[in-house]
Amino acid sequence: MKLLVINPNISDDVTALIESEALRSAAAGTELVVRTAGHGVEYIETRFESLIAAGAAAEIIAEYGTAVDCPAIHAAPVDAVIVAAFGDPGMPALKELTDVPVIGITEAALCAAALQGHRFSIIAISDRIRPWYLDCVERFGLAGRLASIRSINESLNAIGSVQQDFKETLLALSRQAVTEDGADVVILAGAPLAGLARDLRGQIPVPVVDGISAGIRMAEAVVGLQSGPHRAGAFAPPPVKARKGLSENLDAALAKAQTAAYAARPAAPAPVN
Repeated sequence: MKLLVINPNISDDVTALIESEALRSAAAGTELVVRTAGHGVEYIETRFESLIAAGAAAEIIAEYGTAVDCPAIHAAPVDAVIVAAFGDPGMPALKELTDVPVIGITEAALCAAALQGHRFSIIAISDRIRPWYLDCVERFGLAGRLASIRSINESLNAIGSVQQDFKETLLALSRQAVTEDGADVVILAGAPLAGLARDLRGQIPVPVVDGISAGIRMAEAVVGLQSGPHRAGAFAPPPVKARKGLSENLDAALAKAQTAAYAARPAAPAPVN
């Protein structure tokens, strides 16, 4: 199994955190390809920044290819894609682009939390990020199970050192989510916190979910299910229509997805004489 793990922001130090936790989480035999966005922002806090990151993620998916070979896409195919930023930039739209599972670490973390408790809290790296995260929880239909979103309300020194700089703050916020908000599960949100759940194990009295770890494990599970691609319904590829200005890779990936969906349509019944 080969998984494409995308950091939708431009921070190489965050990509290193993602890769370290992904390698610890992946099953034996799972190969990881970890990529950083080619354009965008240092870290994603807002809906607009998420919009920019979505385009960067789409370009990487198109460049790398999918399980069905495409001559216009020059890299080896993969079996699934993980969008490794909490808030899932581009999701669920990215599911329309490719014929392999595309898993966001938010949806993976929320699923993992829902399996382990009734109410969950999200611990975030900034106050500004909270409205976007709330949007995501509501989109997944889990707002009624959200106990709280707690966040750091201080300026960050550097995105790659958030864990070291604010470890005690993040621990305190997690404990408050349990004792004051009634959380049964705590989600440490965002790629900059990748791996912190391992460090805090035993110090928080409820299950703690790491989004990167959840994303890797959920992707492996979904690939193993062999459920098949979207050829119809809400996540079918976009309809064929005129387009211009797309990158060569993105245009090729979109054309391939549309061709596969069209080929899968049932043949029209023969006319009755």
